[in-house]
Amino acid sequence: MFDAAAAPQDGSVLDAYSRAVTQVVDRVGPAVVRVQSLAHGRPRGIGSGVVIAGDGLVLTNSHVVAGAPRVRLAFAEDGEAEAQVLGDDPDTDLALLRTALPDGTPAAVLGDSKRLRRGQLVVAIGNPLGFESTVTAGVVSALGRSLRARSGRLIDDIIQTDAALNPGNSGGPLVAASGEVVGINTAMINGAQGICFAVASNTAVFVVSEFISHGRVRRAHIGIAAQTVPLPRRLALALGLAPRAVRVGEVEPGGPAARAGLQEGDMLLSLDGLPVTGTDDLIKLLGAERIGRETTVSFLRDNQIQRRSLHPIERGRPST
Repeated sequence: MFDAAAAPQDGSVLDAYSRAVTQVVDRVGPAVVRVQSLAHGRPRGIGSGVVIAGDGLVLTNSHVVAGAPRVRLAFAEDGEAEAQVLGDDPDTDLALLRTALPDGTPAAVLGDSKRLRRGQLVVAIGNPLGFESTVTAGVVSALGRSLRARSGRLIDDIIQTDAALNPGNSGGPLVAASGEVVGINTAMINGAQGICFAVASNTAVFVVSEFISHGRVRRAHIGIAAQTVPLPRRLALALGLAPRAVRVGEVEPGGPAARAGLQEGDMLLSLDGLPVTGTDDLIKLLGAERIGRETTVSFLRDNQIQRRSLHPIERGRPST
């Protein structure tokens, strides 16, 4: 039965929702750009990006940049410019650009993604399938997801949303009703309905700071090739271990693991007491803060738990 008294209330709720979305678009939309990667001076892939600083810093996805040293930007308020790639990190699927901004181009604000809640309204802005300045809205469907980057490394703290994304949205902002960017849109599941993902803004803040300070994202490395393997059930129960560990498949000569005496076949169990139940755990624990810092490695050899100290080095840098 139609409830005439309820009709104005329903309308006001719809108006409030619409106002929230339009205010986000008015505030952040002008900071969204189209990003076109160039190969040998010719256009290649197209994605999106968002201006995050008034001096011309633009954040986008690594897979949009696709290894190019320069890209072409088109601004929401008209105008185009080339941009230099300041940093490109495939492991988090983020890249940082610098360009000359047209006068009056606003910058979006990176918010605190830890404050997000499931069900919270979010708005995606980008250029899906070449349709510029497209807006979609939805909610935060889940938090703390993991997504495998094209480099093979897991990206942690991924935001899942049902705000519709399509090819070309990649690199564009996911924005909260406050107008703060809480994620960088990165992927969707083909064939699924409303399952899309964004790299959390807190991850982006860390990556941007690494780019600005070092030109790259620093990560620690102990000089091994590793593989996740199950432990024999009886052995795991007898020693109180997790059912899986990381098997050392190869030890880099002169690397931290080699200097500490680790050998092929050793089963890594923990770093500084933190469990290592798979290669993803190992990658996650070897952050920049461990570079050069004494780290205790617990491992299984000949059915006995042993411990050694080593000093991780920066990934990609030679051992000394």
